[in-house]
Amino acid sequence: MQDIVRTRRKKMRLAGLVALLMLVSAVSLVVPFPHAAVRAATSPRVTVAAIDPSLVAGRGAQLGIVQQEAENATTNGTILPFDTSAYTLSSEASGRQAVQLTPGQSVAFTLTQQANAVTIRYAIPDAPTGGGINTPLTVSVDHNGNENTHPHTIALTSKYSWLYNQYPFTNDPNADLLHPDWWITECSCVPASTTPPPTITKPFRPMHFYDEQRLLLHNTYQAGDVVRLTMPADSNAAWTVIDLVDFQKIADPAPQPKNSVSVTTFGADPSGMRDSADAFDRAIQAAKASGKTVYIPAGTFQVNRHIIVDNVTVEGAGSWWSIVKGHQVTLTSPAPDGSVHTGVGFYGKYAADGGSHNVHLSNFAIEGDVRERIDTDQVNGIGGALSDSTIDGLYIHHTKVGIWLDGPMNNVEVKNTVIADQIADGINFHQGVTNSRVVNSLIRNTGDDGLAMWSQAVGGQPGIEDANNVFDHNTVQNPVLANGIAIYGGHNNTVSNNIVADPVREGSGLHAGSRFGSTPFAGYLRFTNNTTVRAGSFELNWQIGLGAIWLYALEGSLTADIEVSGDNFLQNTYNAILMVSDFPVKDLYSISNVHFQGIHVDGTGTSVLSARSSGNATFQNVIARNVGAVGINNCGSFHFTSAGSEFKVTDLGGNTGGGTTGPWLAPWELPNTITCNDRPPVVPPPPPSAW
Repeated sequence: MQDIVRTRRKKMRLAGLVALLMLVSAVSLVVPFPHAAVRAATSPRVTVAAIDPSLVAGRGAQLGIVQQEAENATTNGTILPFDTSAYTLSSEASGRQAVQLTPGQSVAFTLTQQANAVTIRYAIPDAPTGGGINTPLTVSVDHNGNENTHPHTIALTSKYSWLYNQYPFTNDPNADLLHPDWWITECSCVPASTTPPPTITKPFRPMHFYDEQRLLLHNTYQAGDVVRLTMPADSNAAWTVIDLVDFQKIADPAPQPKNSVSVTTFGADPSGMRDSADAFDRAIQAAKASGKTVYIPAGTFQVNRHIIVDNVTVEGAGSWWSIVKGHQVTLTSPAPDGSVHTGVGFYGKYAADGGSHNVHLSNFAIEGDVRERIDTDQVNGIGGALSDSTIDGLYIHHTKVGIWLDGPMNNVEVKNTVIADQIADGINFHQGVTNSRVVNSLIRNTGDDGLAMWSQAVGGQPGIEDANNVFDHNTVQNPVLANGIAIYGGHNNTVSNNIVADPVREGSGLHAGSRFGSTPFAGYLRFTNNTTVRAGSFELNWQIGLGAIWLYALEGSLTADIEVSGDNFLQNTYNAILMVSDFPVKDLYSISNVHFQGIHVDGTGTSVLSARSSGNATFQNVIARNVGAVGINNCGSFHFTSAGSEFKVTDLGGNTGGGTTGPWLAPWELPNTITCNDRPPVVPPPPPSAW
């Protein structure tokens, strides 16, 4: 099965939300902000997920990236205010803040170590009718007392950002509702059923504002040098927003390995002028016949379709040097997999065709051209089924999904990889992916889940459970929609040592859901030693706050052994933990056998635990501070019986700390005291600090 099923998945998401009580929500539209005073940083500040690195030590990806936030740099621009509301520039920014420049203004970053390459995360306006604009940005370095040495002028673009409207979204800011028969929060109604129809403000639900661009500098610069980003005085854009810059020291291109064949030997064009797809195919066939590796040298190679890989190693000179870049191509008729477009991607054979084995892809970039979400399209960076395979050191950009693997398949490892600016997921293990791993990778700015395992049951098909998989030591930042890391069904899977920051809408940092046609959870599911930052966002359809971790019983009960241990939930917008059954099924499904141990909660807008389901959970050594509301908001399944809530909390000891209402786990709350406030007032939590 291909990811055509995502269409059904999203419709199910929306349908499931309608049944709960909802309130009208005002949409915050993106507008330029007034000028602010010049802000000069007192010292360079390196952060991880916009917080002090010491707060996430030992967690997340280690890729030689030094990240600096624009709001901590020196600027004469405007620092956008902290905001967690959907549809704003701030909410989609790392740390919920960024710097807005107008023509002539700049932001300057002081290097803390050597760097010869930068990645700039930015936003610029859309064209009035959609489709994006291009505008310049000058990058210069103040080095050895000389200002603005070796300036680069790069072209920023918004053609890959700015989506609008309802799922699956549109590039047209002036479009009417895509689904007038769907519930929308803005009018608290189904517009097609109202007379007269409500007026919808256009552009409706603008989002996906940011993009990133990589740039190799002329030289290797030293700690203390200043990298300055300037919006030219004659810019055609009204503003440019700089969110953050990643600084790196990039090695020279790796030479061609021994016992390898170069794609250029078979006619591939490193200038990118001619299509090189056929040359890649010829190189792969020659390498397989001779038992050699395929080498992609430094250059930009135009490839506008899938490259099918099986029993082959394809190795580049480095992801900054070897770039495989393609246009999206409209097909004359739909492909057998349902695609109406094709584009650059490396695909294993589909499982129905036997799948691919022994594929090793490393050290190159895949640059796509996907600007809209069409779920029937197979326009992902990596796809198909890849057993006994590795994906190492790739950079995947502007595809629909970075890596979407359709099983059954076994034993694939994704590592040391960066996936950015996707229209949908970052990585999805879909149907029967087993004994596989994603490790030490950075996923940023996805239009759906950053990392997902989806055990979708279709037509009684066997072997569709994801099992014995691990997501470990990854950094997931700024998923615009849905969750940072999500698990849908399966058994014996582990999510460990990850950092997840700044989910915006309809999702949490960590999520386990019986939904989207998934198999029941079985065996165990472990969330171990992860850190979430500024998660627990607002669910716009339900009109309630989610949790940094969100357990959801929509299509069945959660009864497997769910272990949450060693995790840190920092600066949660609403709850640290949400356990919920959808209202129409609240008397059918429950959540039980969940165990929280060794947790630190630093800051909640509302509660440590919001229980909106029947079931039970145990807590041991859960330490909380800066809790904004009652520690346990226990609504159970909303029957409010004289015997108490249908959700039981067991205190195993060591649960300390609290906030404005006293201890977060007070004796009087146990085991099942009803403390239900459907939508408690929010106390914005402070930024996290050392424990």
